[in-house]
Amino acid sequence: MNSTAADPAFILVARDGVDYSATLIDAHGAERDEHVDAESWTAWVAEHERFTPRWVFNDVALWYPALLAAGVRITRAHDLRLCHAILRDSALVVDGESLRRAVAWNVAAGVEPSQQPAQALFELGNDGPRQVPGGGAEIRAEFDRQRAILDAADGRLRLLTVAESTGALIAAEMRSAGLPWDVASHEQMLAETLGERPVGGGIPSIMLQRADEVRALLGDLTVSLESQPKLLRALHRAGVLVESTSKWELEDQQHPVIQPLLEYKKLSRLYSANAWAWLAEWVKDDRFRPIYVPGGVVTGRWASSGGGALQIPRALRTAVRAAPGWRLIVADVAQLEPRVLAAMSGDVAMADAARGQDLYSGLVDRGIVATRQEAKIAVLGAMYGSTTGEAGRLVPRLRRAFPLAMAMVDQAAQAGEDGGVVTTLLGRSSPSVSAEWTTVQRAATDADADAGSEQRARRSARDRGRFTRNFIVQGTAAEWALAWLAGIRQGLAELGRTQGVAATASGATFAEVPHLAFFLHDEVILHVPEDLAEASAQVVRDAAARAATLLFGAFPLDFPLDLKIAADAGK
Repeated sequence: MNSTAADPAFILVARDGVDYSATLIDAHGAERDEHVDAESWTAWVAEHERFTPRWVFNDVALWYPALLAAGVRITRAHDLRLCHAILRDSALVVDGESLRRAVAWNVAAGVEPSQQPAQALFELGNDGPRQVPGGGAEIRAEFDRQRAILDAADGRLRLLTVAESTGALIAAEMRSAGLPWDVASHEQMLAETLGERPVGGGIPSIMLQRADEVRALLGDLTVSLESQPKLLRALHRAGVLVESTSKWELEDQQHPVIQPLLEYKKLSRLYSANAWAWLAEWVKDDRFRPIYVPGGVVTGRWASSGGGALQIPRALRTAVRAAPGWRLIVADVAQLEPRVLAAMSGDVAMADAARGQDLYSGLVDRGIVATRQEAKIAVLGAMYGSTTGEAGRLVPRLRRAFPLAMAMVDQAAQAGEDGGVVTTLLGRSSPSVSAEWTTVQRAATDADADAGSEQRARRSARDRGRFTRNFIVQGTAAEWALAWLAGIRQGLAELGRTQGVAATASGATFAEVPHLAFFLHDEVILHVPEDLAEASAQVVRDAAARAATLLFGAFPLDFPLDLKIAADAGK
């Protein structure tokens, strides 16, 4: 090991008892090791950040929050845990066996991806990061494994690992800054919607009144409306013969109880998910700070493990309110996933239908379908593999109009049905089939297989086909979103600090600078000083354009934004 090194390109950090150890590696491979005591750690990081190295962490989520709390922000990182999960399973990696043998790093969600069911594509829950190997030798060995793979692999994978690691930084920064939240506005909405909060706890008055109305219409004044089995029995006795209490099934019924029951269920969801108990737990000092989990879904979409960041009801958006002298920038992408499908498949006809306008309206204009609602049903049916009902009638029209896009998702579905894996544009691959899936398929080929075994195998194959069909689209859309986020983060950093009032509740790191405050798949909310609002909005637009070019080159398709600058996030 060389005793000296120039400005570091990488800094690998690890705990050394109560203190810290670091290995600094320059662009030529020269290295030096340093021991840093706990008292000097944050100042040491701040000093070395001026070289803008890529900090190598076993897990950004375990390291970065403390640095942010101390006012230290870093520019670049490599998250070994997140990148391990990508490289271990990517079909673009020629030999990932060394990573698969490093089982101590397989901690995402606590479940091996090969054992995750297809439904995991749509699950948002996650237990958050767990402790991963933290010793210097373990971190160095994993870094060397990953760097060797990236040096030999397709350049798309390097871009994906950079984007994934930057996403981890952004997730920690958004939790540190928080989403501005007006508690008084939230409490007023709760009182108007649910009724005043009962002294000493209990169910609020409007919710109680609606529950009494439902019970009276059911002819059962004691039935528990929160127990699905008991509610189902009461509905059956009242002549409402449904198989579940889902909104979609209840809406098809004609009975006086249906509307008040649906209203009660809506109130109940608000009460259990976002009422006073939620406020007390998740909103502190006028900031909502949820726990984001980058890569928490197998496609690379984010999840949340606390606070319900991915399920904020629209009625609460008015409680998202900028600090005095500041503004919110709320921006979302119109039909992100269909646009991604058009670009990754190279389907110019589909791109033409979407360019500069609402994609669904573009389908109507071209006579492919009659209404915007039909267009939406057809496109979603194509991406999620719907073959029955209205979608089954409309999807063939898309197949004729957009052959390249439809061929791509059809091929992905066939690969899944055959037990194969599919891969996103930048290289994230779907989980391999589970042992249970293979057993079901093999059972159907036995000489003495019965009709039930064959039916189970067909159903299992179709389920996996629907999963892989959407995996490539949802996963590539998540990659575009990561590139968008990274571009926004970089652009905001270049704007500098406000000349106006500070938003002190956002903490020392973000009180004077425009910053990302919220992210949900295809939507961002920024909290920005009023004097930098217009410039920040342009950063968001420019980042969307750059993300499109980064992933899809010169393909002629735009990603239009619905963007507003406002005092609150209400629509």
